[in-house]
Amino acid sequence: MRINGLGLSYACLSQAMGIRDDYKAFLSHHLQDLIDTVQPMYRTNSPIVNLRGELLFKNWDSIFSSPLLPPGVPLYSFDGRDVMSDPFWPQKAVWHGSSERGKRLSALNCESWRAGDVAITGQASFLYSGLLNQQTRSCSNRFIVLCIETTNKLKQCLSVE
Repeated sequence: MRINGLGLSYACLSQAMGIRDDYKAFLSHHLQDLIDTVQPMYRTNSPIVNLRGELLFKNWDSIFSSPLLPPGVPLYSFDGRDVMSDPFWPQKAVWHGSSERGKRLSALNCESWRAGDVAITGQASFLYSGLLNQQTRSCSNRFIVLCIETTNKLKQCLSVE
């Protein structure tokens, strides 16, 4: 089953049930660039942390200037599994559909995240090489979808759907 960008954000929220606040998919789609997922007033003053509060990025803007995850800091799914070591995610890759600056790539977003056809492509990254590394891959791949907490709290949380 494929769901569109808004459906992915709803799926992120559903996955976070039991965890307060709002989550959106870490994806560009036909209505929004990835960089605009977090409101401008929170992009420079809120750290990006994992579900256990460990620092992943200094702030939202730093994801787009230095997209490498810090070594040794786990990236957790909502059920507490470390995606970098858990075999449930054999390919340590995430979908994003974006340029390295967070702008949507309309031709590389699996038709707004609705297509799973081998002939259609989307933009992805392998986590070991950075969140916005540019890898064009077939939409038939079952890669990770990251979720970002987008509330007005001081910390922004990055997790996996």
